[in-house]
Amino acid sequence: MLSFDEIYQRAANRKGGEDELKALLPKPISRAELIALPDDRALAEMSKGVFRAGFSWRVIEQKWPGFEEAFLEFSPKRLVFETDEFWERLTSDKRIVRHGQKIMAVRHNAQFIIETADQHGSFGKFVAAWPADNIIELWDHLLKHGKRLGGMTGKYFLRTIGKDSFLPSTDVVIALRDAGLEIAENPTSKRDLGRIQDQINTWGEETGLSQTHISRVLAMSAGKNFDLETLHNMAGSDEDA
Repeated sequence: MLSFDEIYQRAANRKGGEDELKALLPKPISRAELIALPDDRALAEMSKGVFRAGFSWRVIEQKWPGFEEAFLEFSPKRLVFETDEFWERLTSDKRIVRHGQKIMAVRHNAQFIIETADQHGSFGKFVAAWPADNIIELWDHLLKHGKRLGGMTGKYFLRTIGKDSFLPSTDVVIALRDAGLEIAENPTSKRDLGRIQDQINTWGEETGLSQTHISRVLAMSAGKNFDLETLHNMAGSDEDA
């Protein structure tokens, strides 16, 4: 395996130096901030990820004020008491993207968040308490208990709300395979994801870097080398690049 120092230096060289690389690393939120995440904002970000999947992210962002209105500001407790007729009307509501299965996913996920909050105090507290060194099990939990949170959707959701985590994006996987980690080109099995988790845990212990920063450095060390202006524009996004 390549050392992480070698990977870090390669990323820094590609981005014009260590200072430039550091400037492109996202600022982490504190555990207290994640704990304080309101359940309606958790549902809003979860739903945004669901509607983005396979669709234009720009269109979803442009229409998002309409989503907030149509889905009652994503209040889980209000939404779970709405009738079938309310949800049926949403399938013809021009304020949103009228995708029946994704609309019903919001209904399911509102209940999921309520049940989680009842057990843990809030959805934010639940996510904050989950150990970052086993994030793949949290992905699995979202897949099993939520709706339409498989693939990259649940992973992007956690990154969006500020949970320290890695993303198995295309460039991250390229960097890991180039470093010598034996994983598939499209690592979706528990075996491969576990190997990635273990390696990132090891690098985290060696460097003191967060999983998010390790993931971002890996991505910037391989694959397409975006220019600095593009990367600055992407720095607040869910993508590693």
